[in-house]
Amino acid sequence: MTAPTGPQQSGIGALRRWRLDISYDGTDFSGWAEQAGMRTVQGDLEYWIAQGLRLAEPVALVVAGRTDAGVHARGQVAHLDLDADALPDPDYLRYKLSRVLDDDILVRSIAPAPPGFDARFSAIWRRYSYRLNDTFTPTDPLLRRHVARSRFAVDLDAMNAAGETLLGLRDFSAFCRRREGATTIRTLLELTGRRIEAGPLAGSLEFRVRADAFCHSMVRALVGALVAVGSGRHSLDWLTEMTAAGMRHSNVEVMPAQGLTLEEVRYPPDDELALRAERARSLRGAAHV
Repeated sequence: MTAPTGPQQSGIGALRRWRLDISYDGTDFSGWAEQAGMRTVQGDLEYWIAQGLRLAEPVALVVAGRTDAGVHARGQVAHLDLDADALPDPDYLRYKLSRVLDDDILVRSIAPAPPGFDARFSAIWRRYSYRLNDTFTPTDPLLRRHVARSRFAVDLDAMNAAGETLLGLRDFSAFCRRREGATTIRTLLELTGRRIEAGPLAGSLEFRVRADAFCHSMVRALVGALVAVGSGRHSLDWLTEMTAAGMRHSNVEVMPAQGLTLEEVRYPPDDELALRAERARSLRGAAHV
């Protein structure tokens, strides 16, 4: 059966599309994507949704961003296609899920998706945060699972200057782990850091990283490159040359997963969802740079 581009509510075999907003602590998950014999966010959700709706067939979630093992999410988005009469009360399903899912995962809302909505392809950007402690003060033990440690003290101004040179549409092969058939062409919209001024993480660094999409391990590699410049181990010229080389460099450290959180996924107005999804499905190549 062909997946619909949005809610369909009548006709034999009609499907209705639902949007799910999800948060999770990724520490004890082997990432989002289902893997045999491993605990994953997708695996837990798909199992318990099917159980809650008493479905004979498994369900299939499509997600905005497939997070890696140990990566967290506050603003993850997914969609799900069901028979039009399979989910008469989404609030009741959300309540049932809250009773059976472990405490490290929460379905915040379930709502009918507007026509043309696709959790992955309709998104115009994703925003991550990366939190890093480069001080000699231990991280608050209650937050240690969400903050990475740096072996080096860093110069934040130097890191922000380096981040500015990476903005825009380019090939991010130097920061991505290659996947068969996947493009590494991305538009990086924001890469900035700040010192947290107050609260239990005061003194630690928080980076905002926003792009139209991300390839595998891209955010953690970007932060790793900035740390290399900010610590003085490499120069801005090194970053420029390495980026232009268009291949993964052994000197680029992929930062620990625990510091990374998917904060937000942004979508266009409802009347632009289908067009955005159609455009995003077109594989971008080097000719677009």
